[in-house]
Amino acid sequence: MSPKRDPVPHDYPALLAELKTAIGTARLKASLSVNRELTELYWRVGRDILDRQSTAGWGAKVIDRLASDLGAAFPGMKGLSARNLKYMRAFAEAWPDPTTVQQLVAQLPWGHNIRLIQSVKVPAQRLWYAEQALEHGWSRRVLAHQIDSDLFARQGEALTNFSRTLPVGQSELAQALVKDPYSFDFLPLGPELLERDLERGLIEHLRLLILELGKGFAFVGSQYHLEVGDQDFYLDLLFYHLRLRAFVVIELKVEDFRPEFAGKMNFYLSAVDDLLRHPDDQPSIGIILCQGRNEVVVEYALRDTRKPMGVARYTVSPSLPAELERELPTPEDIASEIPTLTLLRLRLDAERQLRERLEIVAETHDRPVGLGELLDELERRGLAPPSTARFREGSVPVLDRAVQPGAVDAGRTERAIADARRFLDELDTQ
Repeated sequence: MSPKRDPVPHDYPALLAELKTAIGTARLKASLSVNRELTELYWRVGRDILDRQSTAGWGAKVIDRLASDLGAAFPGMKGLSARNLKYMRAFAEAWPDPTTVQQLVAQLPWGHNIRLIQSVKVPAQRLWYAEQALEHGWSRRVLAHQIDSDLFARQGEALTNFSRTLPVGQSELAQALVKDPYSFDFLPLGPELLERDLERGLIEHLRLLILELGKGFAFVGSQYHLEVGDQDFYLDLLFYHLRLRAFVVIELKVEDFRPEFAGKMNFYLSAVDDLLRHPDDQPSIGIILCQGRNEVVVEYALRDTRKPMGVARYTVSPSLPAELERELPTPEDIASEIPTLTLLRLRLDAERQLRERLEIVAETHDRPVGLGELLDELERRGLAPPSTARFREGSVPVLDRAVQPGAVDAGRTERAIADARRFLDELDTQ
C-alpha cells in the first residue's frame, strides 16, 4: 500500500503548471539558441567561400579540400562534408542580408533551410515560406508539402466581397486567410464523389483539414444544427477563427458555383450572427468551396450581398505522402497551443464515441443527433457509465460555450476537461 500523500495548497496546481511551462520554455530556448548559432556559423562559412570564389577565383575542387582539412581539425563535429559546405555556399548566396539571417532563417532548423534553397528560387517567395514556417512551427515535411502544393500562389486568392462587407483591418486579414484552390490531397476520393463523402472525409482527417485551412481555425462541428422559424437547418462545417474572432461557415459543393449558393450562405450567416455570435465577436464569414467557378458569375452573385463571403475551389487527389501524416500536428499538439480547441475536440470525441456506441440510433435518424439526445438515449438503454451525470451537468455546458472566447473561466474549463475525459475513458472501457 503506497503512503498517503500530504494535502497540497489550493494554488499548488497553478504553480506546478507555471513551472512546467517555464522549464519547457527554457529548454526550448536553449535548443533554439544552439541551432541559431550553428546556422549563423554555416552562413559565415558559406559567405567566406563565396567571397574567395568571386575575388580569388577559387574553383569547386577547393571545397573538397576544405572539407577534408576541416574534418581533420574537428573530427567530432558533423556537418563539415563537402556536400554540406556547398549547401552553406548556396545558403549564403540565397540570403545575402545578415540581418535576415539573424532575425529569421537562423531560427529555422538547417534541414528547413536546405529545402528552401533547393525548392524555392524566387527570393520573395522564399522569404514568405521561411516566415510562415517559423510562425506556424512547420516540420520539414510539412514545409515541403506546402511548397509542393504552391501555397504561396494559393494564399488570399479566393473571390470574396470582404473589402465591401468588413472593416479594412478585418477584411485584409480575412482575405489573406482564404485560399484558392484548397488542396484536399489527403482525401483518397475519385472525381465522382458525393458531398457527404467529401464532408465525412474532411472530418475523419480533421487535423489535416486544419493544417490546410491555416492557423487559428478551431473546429466547432459538422452538420451543425440551427433552428430558424421552427425549421431545422444544418451547416456543413462550422469553425471559429481565433484571430478574426468570428465564426466561419464552410459549405461544400461537388459541382461548379451557382448563384443560389450565395443566397443560401447569406441566410446561414444571418442565422449564425443572430443565434451564435457573441456581442464581442466580429461578423461571421462564409466560404463556399466548389469544384469550379466562373469569375463573372461569382462577381454578380456577391456584388449586392451584405454578408462577408468568399468562393474558392478545391482539389482532391491521393497524392499526399503517407509519411507526411506522421509529421503533422496531432489534436493534442494543437490543443496545447489553443486551449479552447481542447474542449472542441472533446465534444467531437464524445459525439463520435456515442454514435458508435448507439449505432442503431444513429442510423434510424434522418438528421444529426445532438450530444444531449445521445446522452438521453444512452441513459434510456441503461448503458450510461457512472460519470454520465457529472459529464452532462459539468462538462456539456462548457463544451457548448467553448467557441466563445472568455466565456468560461479557467477553473471551470479545467474541471470540464477532466470530467469529459473521465466520461470518455469509462465509455471506452465498457
